[in-house]
Amino acid sequence: MYDIIGDIHGYAEELGALLDALGYAPSGRGYRAPVGRQLVFLGDLIDRGPAQIRVLEIARAMVDSGDALCIMGNHEFNAISYATEDPGYPGECFRPNRSDSAKSVKNRAQHVDFLKQVGGGTKEHMDWVRWFRTLPPFINLGGLRVVHGCWDGDAIATLMAGGWGPGAALTDELLAEVNRKGSPMMAARKLLTCGMELDLPDGRFILDKSGQPHFEVRIANWRDWASQLHEVALVPPGQEEQLENMDWPADLVISKIEGPPIFVGHYWFSGHPVVESPKLACLDWSVAKGGKLVAYRWDGESELTNDKLVWVGQ
Repeated sequence: MYDIIGDIHGYAEELGALLDALGYAPSGRGYRAPVGRQLVFLGDLIDRGPAQIRVLEIARAMVDSGDALCIMGNHEFNAISYATEDPGYPGECFRPNRSDSAKSVKNRAQHVDFLKQVGGGTKEHMDWVRWFRTLPPFINLGGLRVVHGCWDGDAIATLMAGGWGPGAALTDELLAEVNRKGSPMMAARKLLTCGMELDLPDGRFILDKSGQPHFEVRIANWRDWASQLHEVALVPPGQEEQLENMDWPADLVISKIEGPPIFVGHYWFSGHPVVESPKLACLDWSVAKGGKLVAYRWDGESELTNDKLVWVGQ
């Protein structure tokens, strides 16, 4: 049986409280799972929070002891790309951060808390980056499936055919391919770790939590019941007007989820935690913005229910 935890973003105190609530016992640097259970981290362990190293210590110790599994979030992928030089652009990294360009400035700002806490460029920093490379982009556990942003069979097949999946570390060659603009591997990686995004028409944009304009919108591509774009477009509160008078895109097809239930993080939900449907739960409820750190206690059921959610926080 599995306990799945959403995005932690360096909030170790809340993680400890949630693990206590789930019945996990402190053991060394990590926690010991109750008999017959295993934890699953959905990625985004780092960035933003005050105790990122402690979160990493807990997760890594539990993975090493077999008490947990952990997949890669977009923030772990970004950390790898931020710290790895791009041979195609000598002196710069796959995630640009060494110049005064707007992109470099933005990337440095997004990663600054992690670098301060770990020590940018130190041996400890590089050790954590190497560990991030071992995290798979998804895991199929038979009765349930876990991915950070979006479960997509074609994208998974693309990554697997290219040599990246559970049990295969992200090598320099693979990293270059999943960062190569226009490549099927890059599109597949982005879909799995960042979810589906849709370009907004006519120059429209939304502002993210940092005030940065985005000309695309995240799509809740599991809401097969939806008939209007605003029902699947995930935008910050107050920006719904950006979607007014927008028709449903002709190429946007949302199919009913078949098979085992899926768990995702990534989407900064807020309010009272609920499952999205009997077949999908998002477990990111914005602990890094004063929200809740949420877990789901899965006991083999084929349909998810709200009473299996456990959380700490306001």
